[in-house]
Parts: sequence; C-alpha cells; structure tokens
Amino acid sequence: MQDFDGREGRDGADEPESLDLESRLTQEHHQSLRLWLRMLSCTLRIENEIRSRLRASFDITLPRFDLMAQLERHPDGLRMGELSKRMMVTGGNITGITDQLEREQLVVRVPDTKDRRAFAVKLTPAGRRAFDEMAAVHERWIDELLADIPAEDKDSLIALLSTMKRRLRIGDSR
Repeated sequence: MQDFDGREGRDGADEPESLDLESRLTQEHHQSLRLWLRMLSCTLRIENEIRSRLRASFDITLPRFDLMAQLERHPDGLRMGELSKRMMVTGGNITGITDQLEREQLVVRVPDTKDRRAFAVKLTPAGRRAFDEMAAVHERWIDELLADIPAEDKDSLIALLSTMKRRLRIGDSR
C-alpha cells in the first residue's frame, strides 16, 4: 500500500486508532499542505500524550503547566496581558487559569512595580517547587517520545524548521 508520500508500506495512517489530520490527504494534494498537516499531526500526537501524562501524574492541565512555565522564566512576574500574548490565548482564558492556580496557592497576583493600577502574576515558592518537579519530568517525557529519532535527524529538523520560521517572519513583515 502507498501512503500519501507515495512510499510503500504502512505507517499506521489508515488504521482507525491512528486517524489524524493527514488521513484526508492524497498524493494529489499540494506539497505545502501535506507538509503542514504532517507537522501539525506530529505536534498534536506529542501534545496529546503530554496532556494525558500531566493530568495523570500531576493532576494539571497543559494550559496551567504552560502558564507556570512562562512565570518560571520571569521571576518578577508577568502582567495578564503579557501572559495572554505569550500563550496566544484570550485574557479571559488567562484569568481563569490564574484563578485556578491562585486557589491552589501556586501563583499570586502582586501589584505591578511599573504601574500600580495593574497586577503581575508570580509563582509562589510552592508553585516554583511544583513547577520544577513537573518540568523535570516533562523534559524526560519529551526525550522519551523523541528517543527513536537519531540525533543527526533532530539537528536537521531543527535547522529546517529554523529556516522555515525565519522565512515565515519575513512574510509577516510584508
């Protein structure tokens, strides 16, 4: 059997349990569309596995983990609008996630040092400890999920995707 790349063999794309965005593609689809859906399918598979593991191991959602990751990089805290931009979600989503984490005493809202009318969100000491533990495990999971990809292939993918990212930024400035 040929997959949509025209190669012989099976990679699970036509098996019911592994249907994903690529399953609707044929060889006739434009190469750019095939590339986009391949990247998205890989990303979603990894993301779904991480979501499941975060929930099972730490009883936390991926958006809550991501917000804590942003705060870990900014010990002085971030304003809600900045968190919204960095996470590419609405302010309402950030407020809901922050409320949950605040109830669990993992984050705290503090007056912004540059604008007393605004608040920044910071990790609490308990939040920092919890995030440090989750981040270490998360890194091991990512390493495990990508373990079958040889280092030189990872380097090639990083270089190719860096080029793509640069070119997409150039396109944004037009």
